[in-house]
Amino acid sequence: MNEEAGLQKPHFVLVHGACHGAWCWYKIRCLMETSGYKVTCLDLKSAGIDQSNPNTILTLDEYNAPLIDFLSNLPHDEKVILVGHSAGGLSLTDAIHRFPQRIHLAIYVAANMLKHGFSSDQDFKDGDPDVSENEEIADLEYGMGLDEPPTSVIIKEEFQKRILYQMSPKEDSILASMLLRAGPVRAFKGARFEGGKDADSVPRVYIKTLHDHILRPVQQEAMIKRWQPCQVFELESDHSPFFSAPSLLFEVIVKAAATITCN
Repeated sequence: MNEEAGLQKPHFVLVHGACHGAWCWYKIRCLMETSGYKVTCLDLKSAGIDQSNPNTILTLDEYNAPLIDFLSNLPHDEKVILVGHSAGGLSLTDAIHRFPQRIHLAIYVAANMLKHGFSSDQDFKDGDPDVSENEEIADLEYGMGLDEPPTSVIIKEEFQKRILYQMSPKEDSILASMLLRAGPVRAFKGARFEGGKDADSVPRVYIKTLHDHILRPVQQEAMIKRWQPCQVFELESDHSPFFSAPSLLFEVIVKAAATITCN
């Protein structure tokens, strides 16, 4: 990925978190494209402009299909750098297990980084923000019936600024309030990853958000310790650095891409 060696600049694929869509990366995409990088921003199933009903998306396989389809159709000689935010980390890990040969680097931004998914009590403690359990701040839908676990969740609009975007510009939090959609919570909590050494063949970087009210720093640190990445960076940011610290996030992502050495 070194231009001096005659190679093209890397191709970044940006993966949003729960309730968000490709739109949340607009500042990062602008910075990257202005600097000459190739960027792809995907809407996962039921997110962004994808019109699927989140209450019908019950598995990570269904939810993550747009990313898997994208990687399946890459030219055989091309590798990409995946960048995942929040629950988008589950999508990255799924992709790592399926297509390690097509991923140069995986960058987790305030993201779930669980080697085997939510497969144990400790995984839930490390990676679950518990938003779906808190009816005071979240709207839950029960698409399979009230006697079954919820099928989708979204933070109520009056709490979004305080919880997701407390350090972000007001115009971005207002934009988000107009575009956020309920996320398919059953798909997230059912995430399981099978595989062995291939999961460790792709270099990983973690970007910690030090003022995060969704995935608390102590949870991020626990995931880092249990599945150690090659590098860890820190941002003075809320849960959404693509809004609150876009220039710094861009710089860290590009630095990670340029300096990663472990394979």
